[in-house]
Amino acid sequence: MSEIVFVVEEAPEGGYVARAVGNSIFTEADTLSELHDRAREAVRCHFDEGKAPKLIRLHFVRDEVIAA
Repeated sequence: MSEIVFVVEEAPEGGYVARAVGNSIFTEADTLSELHDRAREAVRCHFDEGKAPKLIRLHFVRDEVIAA
């Protein structure tokens, strides 16, 4: 695996939550910078040494509600 994808959403209470697609990895953070660090750490912890993907892709999803 050369890449892992996280779906990132804004948390209702502030900050961000991220879930890996196809893997049981979840992390959260207050800032984008912190999210980058926590995603790296979560991937390192999840995979055996030398087996982790080389790239982490953060896919941001944002819901927007407008009046009809």
